[in-house]
Amino acid sequence: MRVLVTGGASVADPVRDARVNVEGTASVLTAAHSAGARKVVFASSVAVYGRPGVIPVPGDAATDPRSPYAASKLSGETYLAAFRALHGIDYTTLVLSNVYGPRQSPAGEAGAVAVFTDALLSGAPTVLYGEGDQTRDYVYVADVVDGFVRACGEAGGGRRFNLGTGLQTTDRELHTLVAEAAGVPDDPGFAPARLGDLPAMAVDPAPAREGLGWRPQTELSTGLKATVEWVRSRRR
Repeated sequence: MRVLVTGGASVADPVRDARVNVEGTASVLTAAHSAGARKVVFASSVAVYGRPGVIPVPGDAATDPRSPYAASKLSGETYLAAFRALHGIDYTTLVLSNVYGPRQSPAGEAGAVAVFTDALLSGAPTVLYGEGDQTRDYVYVADVVDGFVRACGEAGGGRRFNLGTGLQTTDRELHTLVAEAAGVPDDPGFAPARLGDLPAMAVDPAPAREGLGWRPQTELSTGLKATVEWVRSRRR
């Protein structure tokens, strides 16, 4: 089983990453301007915060990109501001924590939920790195969709909002929850800690509540059960 370090692919091929994220964002904004679009809602990443000194990360935290992927996402925000100044296209940036839920692929640089779910339902071994005490902030995909819908309106113009729960879950705790939802033994293997892994991450959703009227609605255990059931249904 593999869970890759966030931004690992961008480190291996930063030029491709820039083409996808930087040129891609510029292309979307150019098309939006040509079509007379009122607003663009941009999906950013907690990677732009680097290794934050405060967790949960506040909405006004300084950015500190430490991978080509993070740099490319931050560049996208700069393009948004430039097109707003030049052409009057409004925007809202949504910084997503660890989004999970049905339809997430376990391949590539997948999230731990998808990787654990696929392996545990297949009877394949799972691996935790280090002591399994790294933390992440898991937010259910339906809640994220709600955030995007709200950001499409008039609220939040020219602002960045964190979409997350503000709660930290360790890798070990997550494995237990997925195993319980799948009804299988909670018996992961362990491997040495990986260089570059963040020890902890969670984001403060309070500004999104104030600016968009958004808040996460789905408890982690509930979202994991729905995710496991969806994957199981696809195997029948």
